[in-house]
Amino acid sequence: MSLHRRLTIASGAALLAFALAGCSGLGRSMVGTVSYETGRELVVTVTSPSVKGCHRLAPTGATKVENATLVDMRLYRTRDCKGPDPIYLPSRTANEIAPGTLPWRSYSVIH
Repeated sequence: MSLHRRLTIASGAALLAFALAGCSGLGRSMVGTVSYETGRELVVTVTSPSVKGCHRLAPTGATKVENATLVDMRLYRTRDCKGPDPIYLPSRTANEIAPGTLPWRSYSVIH
């Protein structure tokens, strides 16, 4: 094998390694949409949110949430994804609050 060809292969392998290392830092997403309805009957749709962290819903909260993503999530009645009795919402399902209960105010991803 010629020296030129070896250098070309080595350069290509190095570039591939750098490209893969650069992509590994990208945030993973839920792949799909999370849609929710506010108390004022406004529908909000978020496309492919990150799987990391706590996600706040509208300031007035959500009365109905649809998880049309590939991962499961937890719904909370607080703005910081803490508190008692979060609701588990599996992938490709929806949940609506019972009349007279507090709205959902945040969610986190189960992954």
